[in-house]
Formats: sequence, C-alpha cells, structure tokens
Amino acid sequence: MNKQIRLHALQNQIKRLQQRLESLNRLSYRYGTLRLIAFFIGMAIIAAVGYFIGLTWLFGISAIVFLVPFIFLIYYHRQLDQMIVRYKAWLRIKSTQIARMQLDWANIPSASHHKARQEHPFESDLTIVGKRSLHKLIDRAVSHEGSQRLKDWLTNPIPNREDIRQRQRLVRELVPLSLFRDKLILNGTLMGGTDRIRNISQLLKWLKQQSRDTSIRTWLYLLGALCGLNIVLLVLNYLGLIGGIWQGTFLIYLGLLITKSNFIADIFHEALTLQKTLQQLIAVFRHLETRSYRNQPHLKELCRPFWEHNRPSDKLHIVGWIVAATGVRGNPLIWFLLNMVFPWDIYFAYRLNQYKVNLAQYLPKWLDVWFEIEALSSLANLAYINPNYTFPLFLANDDTKSDIFQTQHLGHPLIPDDECVCNDFSLSELGQVVIITGSNMSGKSTFLRTVGINVALAYAGGPVHAKLLQTKLFRLFSCIEVSDSLTDGISYFYAEVKRLKKLLSELESEHSLPLLFFIDEIFRGTNNRERLIGSQAYVHNLVGKNGSGLISTHDLELVKLEDIINQVDNYHFRDDFIDGRMIFDYTLYSGPCPTTNALRIMEMAGLPIAFKKKM
Repeated sequence: MNKQIRLHALQNQIKRLQQRLESLNRLSYRYGTLRLIAFFIGMAIIAAVGYFIGLTWLFGISAIVFLVPFIFLIYYHRQLDQMIVRYKAWLRIKSTQIARMQLDWANIPSASHHKARQEHPFESDLTIVGKRSLHKLIDRAVSHEGSQRLKDWLTNPIPNREDIRQRQRLVRELVPLSLFRDKLILNGTLMGGTDRIRNISQLLKWLKQQSRDTSIRTWLYLLGALCGLNIVLLVLNYLGLIGGIWQGTFLIYLGLLITKSNFIADIFHEALTLQKTLQQLIAVFRHLETRSYRNQPHLKELCRPFWEHNRPSDKLHIVGWIVAATGVRGNPLIWFLLNMVFPWDIYFAYRLNQYKVNLAQYLPKWLDVWFEIEALSSLANLAYINPNYTFPLFLANDDTKSDIFQTQHLGHPLIPDDECVCNDFSLSELGQVVIITGSNMSGKSTFLRTVGINVALAYAGGPVHAKLLQTKLFRLFSCIEVSDSLTDGISYFYAEVKRLKKLLSELESEHSLPLLFFIDEIFRGTNNRERLIGSQAYVHNLVGKNGSGLISTHDLELVKLEDIINQVDNYHFRDDFIDGRMIFDYTLYSGPCPTTNALRIMEMAGLPIAFKKKM
C-alpha cells in the first residue's frame, strides 16, 4: 500500500466518524428533550395524584412508576454521551494521523516540552527536538516518560548495536498493529479527558512515601473495638438491660477519631489527586493485558509482566477502589454517619498503606514496559504512515568489503513529499572527507541534515526515508547552526571555533566507534583569506582519522584539496537561470560546483554589483 492509498483510507474513516458523530449528537439532543418533557409530565402526574386523590400508597406508586423509567432514560443518555466522547477521541486520533502524513504542523499535538540542547553533539543542528522537529512529528506517547524515552533514543550519542536490533524487531512487529496502537492512545486519554497522562512521577513518589505513623494498625484495632463496644452497649441500653453507658464510650471513640482526623486527611488528599491517573493506567494496562500477541513473539516477551502473573489492572483497580472510598469525605453527612458506626477513615488509610507497599514493588516495572511500547509505537507509526520508508541495515564494524555508509533515494522526513528531492550517496572508507560545494540555496545544508537525521532515526530503531540505507555504527557530531552568546560575550566565530575544536577532539579520541561528522560553511565567521587557510588546515587534520564526514562550503578553492589528499572527494549541487528565474534541482552530483550565483541573487534583489573607481 502506498502513502496516497493509506491517506485516502484515513480520510474515508474520518468522514464515517463525522457522520456517526452527527447522528449521535442528534440522538443525544432528542434524549435531552425527552428527559425534560418526561420530568415535567411525571411531576405533574405525581402532584395531581397527591393533591386530588390524596392516597399515600397511590402517590408512592405513581412516584415509582415515573422515577424508574426516568432513571433508565438518564442512564442511557449518559451512555450515549460517553459514546460521543469516544467517537470524538477517535476523530482526533485519525485527524492527527493525517496531519503527520501531510506535515501539517499546526494540527500535530505538541510533544512534551523539550528544548534543543546547544551543547549536544547533534540534537539542535539536525532538528531532532523543537517546534517543527523529528521528535514532534513522530511522538505519539501519552505519557511524558514515553515521550522522553523516544527523545533519548533519537539523541543517543553512542548507539548500541543490540539495542538497535531489538528495537527494530519490536517496531517491525508493531507496524501492522495500527488498531492496537490507536487504542493504546485512546484508552490512555479517554479516562482522563486529556491528551497526556500526567502525575506519573508524582504517583511513584506517593507510592514510596509510606505513612510515618507506624501505629495506624493499633489505632484501627482500638477504634474498631470501641466501635463494636458502642454497638453492644447501645443495644443493651435499648433493651433496658443497662443504662446509657454507650454515650460515654461513644464520646471517647469520637474524641480519638478527631485526633487522627488531620493525619488521615493528609493521606487521602494526595491519593484523591492521583485518582484520575490511576483510572488512566487501569485502562492502558487492561489493553496491554488482553492482547494475545500470537504473531508477535518479541512484543509478547516485552509484555510478559502484563500476562505472566496477576493482571496489573486488577491491582490498580483495588487501589483505585480504596481511593474512591476515601472520597466520602467530600460529603460531610455521609462521612459522619459512616465513621460513627465504623472507623471508616482509619480502615481505608490502613488498607491504602498495605496496597501502596505491594504496588510500589511492581508498578515501576509495568510503567517501564509501557513507556517502551509508547516509544516503539511512535517509531512504528512513522513506518505505517510512510510505506515507502525502509528499515536500515547495520554493517559489522570489522567489515572491510562494503562501503561504511551507503544510501539510495535518501530524503528528509521533515520536507513535504511534493518538495522532497531524494539522492544517492556513499562513503567508502574511514578517514574520508566529502566536500560539498554549490551556490546559495542549492541544498548543501539540507543534504547534511538529511544524512544526519536519517542516521539518528536509524539508530533509534526506526525506519528511514530511503530506498536503502546501510551503515556502520558511528558516533554523530555536527557543526551546522552555531550560535553566538551576548550574555557570555562569545562571538559567532569564536563559538564556531570552540565547536570545531570539540569535533576534532571527538575524532581524535580513542573510542571503539568512529565519528560521522557534518560541518556547514566552515569558518564562515571570518575573512576569505583566513577562512581558506584555516579550512585547508582543518580538513588536513580530519582525513585519515577514526571517522568520516561531510563539509559544505562556498570556497571553491577548497575543492583543490581532492588533488592533494587521497581521501578528499568533491560533490556539488547545481542551479540554473531560466527566463530570469533561479532554478534548483537539489540533486547531488560528483565533482566540484561549476557555477556561482551570489551576484545574480544580489542583482535580482536590486542591489548594485559593480562600482566605479575614483579617478
């Protein structure tokens, strides 16, 4: 299935969902009108029976005859409204899929707030993180932790072969499971009514915080015994066998209960704030538990904690039920009555502590598996909405027969399909440096980012925008978007020098993995003469080391290094002027660039390109 067919299928699903929603909304409106009419008619009948007939039993019967169907009407109306909420959630999920396919950034939900780290080897330069980044495009995690895990994979500076292979196996199994992935999102967001499950870290912290009052069991036994004694004394008093002794024991019971009231309130307050998070986790875990995983052996093994022993959702459900029971404090009358006949608060505080101890042992493991699945599902979804993407192949680092990096039809995942031009490219050996020349706006910088972002995606375990990509494992380092700093008093040129020094240090370090580097417009922050001298010296120090890389430049003098240094190769991008318009084909060619366009661009903009010398 190609991308257009998949897009058309999603658009048809959205049309059906919209039609169904319109039908349900009309039905909900009718139910609301019917409820209002039924209420006024029922009240009128009950009032008429009570006023004109005056028979109490008939009044009661008429009230029951009205209330029973009215309650059923309310129930079915609420069920209908829940169905509408569910369909709206489905509609959001499907609409977001189309936004991701079309790079409609305004309608792609914002990922967890991650700011690109300038000091990172490549995170900022390759647009891995940010407003219109790779992470935002593919991140479908409902939890902040799942989103963070995906980011960590995409920005890992030192890839691990076995980790990549394991993630790739899992992603391959998840690609065709679109309904499974969508329901994972649906179940997580529907119960909470939000796009994200929040407070997970707060929940884990709460589970680790056991009650400081170790005597809570003693208080439960004491108040339970007093409560039982009160009931016995009250019954004996009612039968006339003893006097009103129960009043004294009741006051003692009430006084002791009040002394623990603030302590119990603190325990329950935080639990109630986490109730929604518990409900969301129950829905997510139940979804993971009920999957058969028959044809997904690697996914089945990953999800073993959800099906091997008791269901995690059942354990969470018990805690959720206990937390719900503590909610009676919101109704003072019911709370008072319950605690008068039974130490309700103390009992549920004790039970809550018991289950917190038990849950704290298992929940971190369950959550870790879920975070892993969320990140894997995000990568799988990228492959699903882009059927033309492929999974990369990884060469052994001791393989000397193949090119160290080779790709066919490589494109940038953040460029719309109708604008993206794909290229073939390869690096034959370690120590090789490729110099890419070309005029302004011809595509040099974009190509550097294209190679880098696809390699980062490959190392995360995901698919790449290419027909073929095979590579050895590299550490990545880039020097593309260098920023000056007014606060630190650092100029652009000095910032670039520091970055290039760090790159050279990484290249010369004794590491088992070679370095793949990207440098855009080397030494652009200084004058032409010194830039050329510095660039030649720097390239001389890059070749023959434990790494390879690409350098883009406007300095056509640099291409002459190919004649001097064996491991330097030239590539270029071209441009042309047709009918007064500048045309770029964004295709990578071998050899140095034969043309320049700076003066033409200046002339087209109306700037002077010549001057008269003084006589």
